[in-house]
Amino acid sequence: MNSVEHLTDTWDACRVVEADRRHVWHPYAPRHGAAENLPVASASGTRLHLTDGREVIDGMSSWWAASHGHGHPRLRAAAHRQIDRMSHVMFGGLTHRPAAELAERLTVFAHGPDLAGDPLTSVFFSDSGSVAVEVALKMALQYQRGVGRPGRTRFLTWRGGYHGDTQGPMGVCDPDGGMHALWTGVLTPQVFVPAPPPRGSAPDVIDAYLDRMRTTVEENDVAAVIAEPVVQGAGGMRFHDHALVTGLRRLCDDTGTLLILDEIATGFGRTGDALVSTAAGIVPDILCLGKALTGGFMSFAATLSTDRVAAAVDSVPGGGALMHGPTFMGNPLACAVSLAALDLVESGYWRDRVPQIADLLRTGLAPLQDVPGVTDVRVLGAIGVVETADPVDTATVTADLVARGVWLRPFGRLLYTMPPFTCTDHEVGQITDAMCAAVGAR
Repeated sequence: MNSVEHLTDTWDACRVVEADRRHVWHPYAPRHGAAENLPVASASGTRLHLTDGREVIDGMSSWWAASHGHGHPRLRAAAHRQIDRMSHVMFGGLTHRPAAELAERLTVFAHGPDLAGDPLTSVFFSDSGSVAVEVALKMALQYQRGVGRPGRTRFLTWRGGYHGDTQGPMGVCDPDGGMHALWTGVLTPQVFVPAPPPRGSAPDVIDAYLDRMRTTVEENDVAAVIAEPVVQGAGGMRFHDHALVTGLRRLCDDTGTLLILDEIATGFGRTGDALVSTAAGIVPDILCLGKALTGGFMSFAATLSTDRVAAAVDSVPGGGALMHGPTFMGNPLACAVSLAALDLVESGYWRDRVPQIADLLRTGLAPLQDVPGVTDVRVLGAIGVVETADPVDTATVTADLVARGVWLRPFGRLLYTMPPFTCTDHEVGQITDAMCAAVGAR
């Protein structure tokens, strides 16, 4: 055993936990909090293998990204092939086949068949979903300058949304109920309307809501409307109708406002549609993709725009360039894995499986509908949500779930699951049984 192997071999679970506790910040958690994070030894398929020998079903798809499970053979093979050629090269002044091919295929994928409107033809690669949104906001501002409307500097969105944790995206997250309320007064104030009507609302309710949005756009210097279509993710896991998405398109067309759709969480089959935008029959001016773009293999994202947006960005006097350039932009390894993940999506295997998972989630979570303290149970595609009247005790509920062989990460008043599409019926049943037990249903 060489010295490197020996050093690695000394890192047992206790040492990992101790070093983690002493040095590591975790998402949305205090640095010196009391929570102890479970050490994972490996992951495969739908399972996380803990260092203490236990296995748990990854009912979160590792924050909605590993939609095809962990270590899918096609993704691993693509990574191995690419890493033997080059894992990274700067994108300034250089290009390569994985990036060019992925950009071309994403533009085809994002437009869908028989859609009216300008196609998405330009692709900006970045290294996370939050940065993809940051780039989208910058594109929209520069577009308005390019078309002679520099006064349009604000963004409109609905409450209950979440778009990321960097500066620009924080500003378009819910300013009161969201996780960035601490920065009110520091972030650039944006324009907010109430949360959208819930899924299944009457057409006149949706029309009235869109009329209110239209008035708000007209009364403010709005550069773009930004929204998560059909599913609001980390802001509250709320579902709404495709009619709202088509209505936003009409509203933006009528007011000369850009439409940015954030499909970082909803893209690539999660809701039962390849993309919500194409299912709604529209093309946004700017589209953000991430998470399952690489099948959860690594962090990567893309911001797509129409030629009209790109041309206006290029035409800004004294500018003419989108001044953004992540070091790992267009990373060839991430592009190669994304191409393999896109192959899996385009194979269509999930088109039957996601509705099956939805049916299993509805059946499995149905016992919770009449449980005291549960205010709502909702399912859309491979997403199941239980909303409670009071905040979930995250530590207690998580421990109970793990004891039942399931990994979920509740937040606020929500206990929810977004399982990999490769989960078996039995595994989906195990997830819903654990959720029911965790909130007291038998």
